[in-house]
Amino acid sequence: MADKVEFELVSPEKLLKSLPVDMVVVPGTEGDFGVLAGHAPLISTVRPGVIDVYEGERIVDRVFVAGGFAEVTETRCTVLAEEAVALSDLDRVSVEKTIKDLSEDLDDSKSDAERAAVEAKLAVARAKLEALGASAAAH
Repeated sequence: MADKVEFELVSPEKLLKSLPVDMVVVPGTEGDFGVLAGHAPLISTVRPGVIDVYEGERIVDRVFVAGGFAEVTETRCTVLAEEAVALSDLDRVSVEKTIKDLSEDLDDSKSDAERAAVEAKLAVARAKLEALGASAAAH
């Protein structure tokens, strides 16, 4: 077990995953970072993107997160995600429709606060589309 790191993925609703893995790659705000057993302690913000979970050299799970925080210790990587969804559960057509709808909402924004809220949702939707494009390119 010493060569594994415990990966926990938590959404506002519940604990989504808790399992020992060989490595997890997290989309940090300053760039993606890989976590192996024995990693130096770290706390990072997480940008919208995909978490890759590895067994050996193989990716066994891919999860889109909309942002949040990651805490890393020598034995554990915990990601507190604002939103998390299996990459395989994302649908390109519905994501594209969400982007179109949010773009229209952005045009109709009446205040800076409303505009900022819509821009944040739009950034997440665009990151989902980007993740789907990267996923398709990998296959």
